[in-house]
Amino acid sequence: MTSYALRNASPAKSKADAVVVGVLAGPGDQPARVAPGGEDVEHAYGRAFAPLLATLGVTGRIGEVTKVPTSKTIGSPLLVLVGLGELASPSSVRRAAGAAARAVTNAASVALALPADSAALAGAVLEGYRLGGYTFTAYKASGPGKSPAEVVVLSPVARQKETVARFETAGVLADAVCGTRDWVNTAPNDLRPPAFADQIADLVANRPRSAAKVTCTVLDETALAREGCGGLLGVGAGSDAPPRLVKLTYEPRDAGHHLALVGKGITFDTGGLSIKPASGMQEMKSDMAGAAAVVRATLAIADLGLPVRVTAYAALAENMVGAGAMRPGDVVTIHGGTTVEVWNTDAEGRLVLADALVMAVDDAPDLLLDVATLTGHMVVALGDKVSGVLGDDEPVRAVLSAAERAGEEMWHMPIPEVMRERVTSSRIADLQQHDWVRWGGGLYAAAFLREFVGGLPWAHLDIAGPAFNSGGPSGHVTSGGTGVAVTTLVEVARGLAAGS
Repeated sequence: MTSYALRNASPAKSKADAVVVGVLAGPGDQPARVAPGGEDVEHAYGRAFAPLLATLGVTGRIGEVTKVPTSKTIGSPLLVLVGLGELASPSSVRRAAGAAARAVTNAASVALALPADSAALAGAVLEGYRLGGYTFTAYKASGPGKSPAEVVVLSPVARQKETVARFETAGVLADAVCGTRDWVNTAPNDLRPPAFADQIADLVANRPRSAAKVTCTVLDETALAREGCGGLLGVGAGSDAPPRLVKLTYEPRDAGHHLALVGKGITFDTGGLSIKPASGMQEMKSDMAGAAAVVRATLAIADLGLPVRVTAYAALAENMVGAGAMRPGDVVTIHGGTTVEVWNTDAEGRLVLADALVMAVDDAPDLLLDVATLTGHMVVALGDKVSGVLGDDEPVRAVLSAAERAGEEMWHMPIPEVMRERVTSSRIADLQQHDWVRWGGGLYAAAFLREFVGGLPWAHLDIAGPAFNSGGPSGHVTSGGTGVAVTTLVEVARGLAAGS
C-alpha cells in the first residue's frame, strides 16, 4: 500500500529512490529549462545542468521522460525529468505526473518536485501520479506489480490549509476515477446487471461510519415492471440477466442545490437483433462507463462533504440476442407513459436512459445531467479523446467550465430543431427511437433524450470516444477504462456549492 504525503522540502536533499523534476519546453528555438519546483536540483548541478539537458536531447515536450543517474550530485540516486510543454498548468502537470508514475515503478520511494506552488498544482501532481500509475490486474496470476511505499509531493505551500484541502480532494478524486476504471475494465461475464447492482449496493453499505450518509435503492425486474420502465425491460429482454435500476441519494442538511445524475449502464452490448459486427463488440464491456461514472462521482461528492443534494440513477441492462429480445418495429412504453417505436436495437442506450431521466425528473432537481457512451457518431465528430456536451445553454456552460477545471476535454455540440421533427416522426408511437439517417446521429440521440427531461435545466455528456482507451497510456490516462467524466461531475457539484 502506497502512502502519499505533502511536504515543503528541497528535492536536491531528498533521499528518495527517485526525484521527479519538470522541464519546460523553450518557445521557438530556445532550449528546455527546469520548471518551478526543480530549482534546487538545477542549482546542485550548477553550470553543468543546461549542457546535461542538451546532451540528453531533453526538449520538455509533453510526455517526454528522461532518467538520469545522479552519481551523488543530489541526495537521490535517480533524477527523472518529465516534459510539461511550454506551460506549467494543472493539466500539463497532471499529465507529467502520470508519465512519471510509469517511469519509476521499481523505486521504493519517490519525491515529486513538479510545479506545485499553488493548491491547484499540488492537487494536480497527486491526481496525475495516482491515475498514471493505475493498473488493472484482477485477472493476472502475478497480481499487482511493485509500487512505491511512499510518494511525497514537494510544495512550497505544503502547510497552507487550502493546499492541504486540495491535496485531500485529489486523493478522493483519484479513488473515484480508479474505481470507475476498475468497473469498466472488469470482464462482462463478471459484471452483468444484477452483479453490478449488488456491487454498487455493497459499496454504499460498506462505507465508513464516519462517511456522509448515502442511501441505495435497487429496482429489480419486478419493480421495473411495476414502474412501467419499458425501456430498461425491452433492452434487457434478450438476456437471462435481468435489468436493474440503481438509485443513490446524498442529502446533506445544508444543501443549497439539487443535482440529478443519470448514467447509461449497458454491461455488454451486442447490438441486439441489429447485431454489431464481431470486431465492434470487443470493447462493449465499456458501455456501462456512464453508470460507473455517476455512481463514483456521487460517492466522491459525499466524501468531500459538498453541500449539494445529489440523486443518481444507474440504468443497468445487458443488450443480448435471445428468444425474447426486443425487435425492430416493437413499441415500448417509457416510465411516465411515452411510447417509443424501436427501429434499431443497437441504439438501446437512449431507451434505458429515458426511463431513468423520467425517474430523475420526478425528484425535481435544479440541474439534470446524463452521462453515456451513447453514439459512434460523436466519435466520428470529435475523435476518441473529446466528449460531446449537448443540451440547454447554461447547463452546458457549467459542464464545460467544470471540465476545464478538471482537465477533461469536452466540446459543445448543438441540437438543431430539425432533430425534433425526426424524433417525433413515428406514425404509430409518440416518438421514434432511430431513423437510420447517417447524418447527425449523435444530435438525434440528444434530441430524443431531451423529450424526457421535463423542461428542467439539462445537459447530456456523450463520452463514447474517451471512455475507453484502446491504445497505449498517455499522461495520466492509462489503457482500458479511463474514468472520464467523474472529475467533471464533481466539479459541477463544487460549482453549485460555491453558488449556494
